[in-house]
Amino acid sequence: MNPQKVSRNGKPEQEERGNEDMSQWPGVQRYLVAVDYIGTNFAGMQKQPNFRTVQGVLEDAFNKFIGQPVSSASSSRTDAGVHALTNVCHVDVERISKRKPGEVLPPHEPEVVKRAVNHFLQKDAGDISIIDVRFVPMTFHARYRAQERTYYYRILSGKEPLSIFEKDRAWHVPEDLGLSCMQEACKVLVGHHDFSSFRASGCQAKSPIKILDELRVCEMPAWPAFPMSIDRTSRVNISATSCKHVSSEGKASFDNPVEMEGQVSLSKERFMNHGQPDMLCQEENGNFGQDEVLEFGHRRGHRGYVVVARAQSFLYHQVRLLVGTLKCVGTGKLSVDDVESILKARTITVAPPMAPACGLYLAAVKYDFSCNDVNQMEDNGE
Repeated sequence: MNPQKVSRNGKPEQEERGNEDMSQWPGVQRYLVAVDYIGTNFAGMQKQPNFRTVQGVLEDAFNKFIGQPVSSASSSRTDAGVHALTNVCHVDVERISKRKPGEVLPPHEPEVVKRAVNHFLQKDAGDISIIDVRFVPMTFHARYRAQERTYYYRILSGKEPLSIFEKDRAWHVPEDLGLSCMQEACKVLVGHHDFSSFRASGCQAKSPIKILDELRVCEMPAWPAFPMSIDRTSRVNISATSCKHVSSEGKASFDNPVEMEGQVSLSKERFMNHGQPDMLCQEENGNFGQDEVLEFGHRRGHRGYVVVARAQSFLYHQVRLLVGTLKCVGTGKLSVDDVESILKARTITVAPPMAPACGLYLAAVKYDFSCNDVNQMEDNGE
């Protein structure tokens, strides 16, 4: 299968022209594939020689299933150590008969592709899996058709070392963090700005000007999957007023907490709602298990925070640089006014060190599937 030709502005030629005759792709089916993965043992998303990457492992699994090489492109090129609750790529597959070489067969159904490729992915390290698969036309590009991307960043605050279950899954900050100050700093950063101060060297974007549609910090239970000691002792008070949602329109809203006899109720479905996280929040001065007397063998808890960043696209390392700045505000090293000065300086030399990759999660990639070319495929039963 021939590789995609690329136009001068970096987009595939078929994406640029869109309406050209696609007879040059006979028998080739493009699948849109959503995957999740633990990024710890990957050298990033994009395929690199002699390195284990998400794209390389995914293409290898397709190759084992189809019996020949495939080509792919991703919506977001996550760095080494960055995780994904959902990343999306398109994969071009030409199904050739193994019994009759040269005979092109009809494409496999998406559900068949999902099961078969997951089978081979689990035979690898098992740190990546396919969530969803669908047919898309050859003009549909996973990167350029994406309308919105959402990232989460997990921070665990507390002097106690992290549990091995949290290793490489969150940023451990030993200092206490001031939630309200971090929320105020978000108001400065959200919206239409020149983000040169939050743009790492090597960024290939033509312009540093971006629209940050959403930036918020919210306190979350540090252990989303298990009961915490504070749950058993019913010592936590939940307050909706501690979690402000600041949008690019400057409006503030509050998430509603769920209380059940003084305990926190948090379901996996609510915590893992990728597009619109239903955040649970705690009073900033609440005791999150830091001072309680624990039974022998019980680990002292941390205070968990999640930073949510949403935009159509981001600059290179923008989210991690933003989180690094918010953390400095939370510890008191920077004021909200300092953040505004950093933004206006338009140079990365004044920005604090960026947050490590281990706490970053690509949470959602949004597409419009009501486009005519996609609808036509579905109408034709493809």
